[in-house]
Amino acid sequence: MNRHDENAGWLNAIAAGSRDDFARYYRANSNLVFGILLRMLRDRPEAEEVLQEVFVRVWTRAGRYDPTLANPQTWLVAITRNAAIDRLRARQSRPLTAPLCPDMPGSAPSPEAQAVAADQRSRLDHCLSLLENDKAQAVRDAYLEGWSYEELASRSGVPLNTMKTWLRRSLHRLRRCMDQSTDPQ
Repeated sequence: MNRHDENAGWLNAIAAGSRDDFARYYRANSNLVFGILLRMLRDRPEAEEVLQEVFVRVWTRAGRYDPTLANPQTWLVAITRNAAIDRLRARQSRPLTAPLCPDMPGSAPSPEAQAVAADQRSRLDHCLSLLENDKAQAVRDAYLEGWSYEELASRSGVPLNTMKTWLRRSLHRLRRCMDQSTDPQ
């Protein structure tokens, strides 16, 4: 069974209330989500907090997942991206404050989790390198930097619908590439 099928199965089970499948889903996807959040928020404690929010959203919204509309990982990345953008917007509306407990150690990922994340990042970088440069940059800016579709379209000098099509097609190509690099041959 490939990652796509596992994630889709877990989401169906989560929608039915399976805590065990939610735990498996979390273990399989938390590194990806955390990496995106770190990249977008650039603040580890805040990324950890939003990580929890993302998976609470998954728990409450799993029943809304429609496999005919999106790949399960694309759906999760969209939830992650939206949560990070929400946090960035909230951050802009509040003053920066010092941490309450600066001496408290963080919950850094284990060496195994770091190795898995590094492998996923390496595979993602490889798959992104297979896209045309402008489309790869649009994907990075949208899903790792939090740019809106309108900002990307304006910067690239293309209509909004064209930018959405670029991103949708690029994500499909990335998914196929990532699935190929994880499936045993």
